[in-house]
Amino acid sequence: MMMNNWKKLLLSLTFVCLILPVTAISAAAEKPAGSENLVPIREIAEKNGAEVSWQQQTGEITIRKNELTIVVKVGEKQAMVNGQVISLDNPVQLTKGVTFMDGGFLTETLKAAPEDIFISLISEGDGKEAAKYVHTSVSGVLSPTLLSQLWGALEGQNGKITSEAIAKHVENNTVHRNVTYTFKTELTRLNITVRMNHNGLVDDLHITAATPDVYQKPSYDDPSAYTEQDITVGQGDLALPGTLTLPKGEGSFPVVILVHGSGPSNQDAAIGGAKPFRDLAVGLASQGVAVLRYDKVTYEHTYKVASQPQFTLKQESVDQVTDAVELLKKNTHIDSTAIFVAGHSQGGFALPLILAEDKEHDIAGSILLAAPSSSFVDVLTEQQDELVDRMKQLGLDTEIIQGQADFYKNVAAIVKDPKYSVDHLPEAFPLQPAYWWFEQREYVPAELAKTQNTPMLIIQGENDVQVSMNQFENWKSALQGHSNVTYNSYPKVNHLLSSYDGLSIGQEYAQPSNVSKAIIDDIAKWVLNLD
Repeated sequence: MMMNNWKKLLLSLTFVCLILPVTAISAAAEKPAGSENLVPIREIAEKNGAEVSWQQQTGEITIRKNELTIVVKVGEKQAMVNGQVISLDNPVQLTKGVTFMDGGFLTETLKAAPEDIFISLISEGDGKEAAKYVHTSVSGVLSPTLLSQLWGALEGQNGKITSEAIAKHVENNTVHRNVTYTFKTELTRLNITVRMNHNGLVDDLHITAATPDVYQKPSYDDPSAYTEQDITVGQGDLALPGTLTLPKGEGSFPVVILVHGSGPSNQDAAIGGAKPFRDLAVGLASQGVAVLRYDKVTYEHTYKVASQPQFTLKQESVDQVTDAVELLKKNTHIDSTAIFVAGHSQGGFALPLILAEDKEHDIAGSILLAAPSSSFVDVLTEQQDELVDRMKQLGLDTEIIQGQADFYKNVAAIVKDPKYSVDHLPEAFPLQPAYWWFEQREYVPAELAKTQNTPMLIIQGENDVQVSMNQFENWKSALQGHSNVTYNSYPKVNHLLSSYDGLSIGQEYAQPSNVSKAIIDDIAKWVLNLD
């Protein structure tokens, strides 16, 4: 990259700080003759909070600040910034024991965070340069081509994006440093989260509409009754950050692992004004039951997952539970004989698969929260019919929803077509990845559960538009010979496990709500009685 290019990139950063003036350089450092632009490396680096080390044998000088590493060598006219080669106007020079280099480059690079440079580059459509900031774990999908087209694609969906972010928020977890930029568009506000790994490289992206957080804590949330610990579930490129919520007090506690529904969700399972997994965690911990929750793999590693065309339900919802169980078995605060798993919606749908993977029989019981009992495509079809029927009951226009229902029924018909399989996928399947749908086509949760004998608590809201009472009744029919299954249904409870007085069609999800305390109480009672 030529000098003019890096100047343009660094100076265009949204959050660049003011540059230290040259007059701030100590008079004790005598500059090399003939260059007004050179500055003493150590002095400028330390003023900007960086550390400097020198390898006498190689002549290399390393400058480190947080996740930023700059390596230069006396006599060379280039710098390595996090492994990226950048050309300099002048060679690095050594004069009377002091090393000097281009002052503008050094100061601006130390001021600019790698993620700021990355955002600036993709906003300019310069995917080739942006890709140099991407870690190899996701470089296959965050390619120069995709990064060059990304900004234009976002503008095509959301309208022109303002040139500068209106907000920047940094949040660290055990896996990533997440930097979220909020941009205003012609149609909405957009959050672009750059997930940085511990080496200061882009490890993934998460892009979503920016919505206000209207969630309100439930009345049963008693912070004095529990503590929370940051944990990591799994390891490697798909490790997940999470939280272990522990009751206050001595002794080991029973624990519930929470498994998400469909779609990318954070560890709170946040949607609209609800955070049902947070409610379950604090509510159960207040009653003596620990809870482990974690960010879903499709949320924390969105693009990595998207790069896997044969990504399966097992990889999405099952493997993480196996990792979580192993983690909890080693925790002295947890009763290893009382590890339970609670799956919501798709998470409950996957629970029989989770139990099938429990080769050591470590799971003491399973809790199904609004869990489908039929095949996924059958539930999808039923869900659409239920929504159309409820909207008609409310006197609402169903034209658009009926079109949506017809679309999903068409998807179901393609999945059921025997001429297709995982080895012969349709060429133009409307919901990707196609493999995910066909891989679990024959899976019916209630049928697999018939062959299992782990205690089970099945909870269903009678006001649920997404998973109807038909699914609840199917569980009863399938497991009628099992004496260790408990069934609870709640008249007003919707799919988010909260009580709603009206007929639920999902619109109420945007309003603040909390998991019904009756559900919290029933889960705690069931777990503690089995413990």
